[in-house]
Amino acid sequence: MKRYLGWILLSGLVLASCSTTQKNTAAIKALLDREAATWRAGDVQAHASCWVIRPYSTILVSTADGKCFEVPPDLMIHPSASSMGHGGTSTRSNYKFSIHGKAAWVSHDEVSVSPDGKKSYSHEIRMLEKVHHQWKLVGQSIQLYVPEK
Repeated sequence: MKRYLGWILLSGLVLASCSTTQKNTAAIKALLDREAATWRAGDVQAHASCWVIRPYSTILVSTADGKCFEVPPDLMIHPSASSMGHGGTSTRSNYKFSIHGKAAWVSHDEVSVSPDGKKSYSHEIRMLEKVHHQWKLVGQSIQLYVPEK
């Protein structure tokens, strides 16, 4: 009888853990969708709400032609008027998550389409923290690339 109750308890813990993981991955995907949409829409306030800037926040971008540069993280909260709001769309795929308590990272592929139909491709890694029960971005690395034909 004790063994049977032990298996039930263990099964319940596993199911609860899976449920929490699914809720967190769904919340993170929703955050990434909102962050991309608000940037393209030029909604500075909504975009800023997706981020929390920490002393260790970093945004690194590698271009398809081999250059690399760092974007000041403060620009995610206080962007220049010319840097955002140009429209277009983006889709993310191939997600990989690592969630540990209030910290997480996720990698994904992204295809961005400008308003004139030009596509750009990237592999991205995003770092997140849970702040007041909400996931927020704290850093990212973006590697742009030209897909093989």
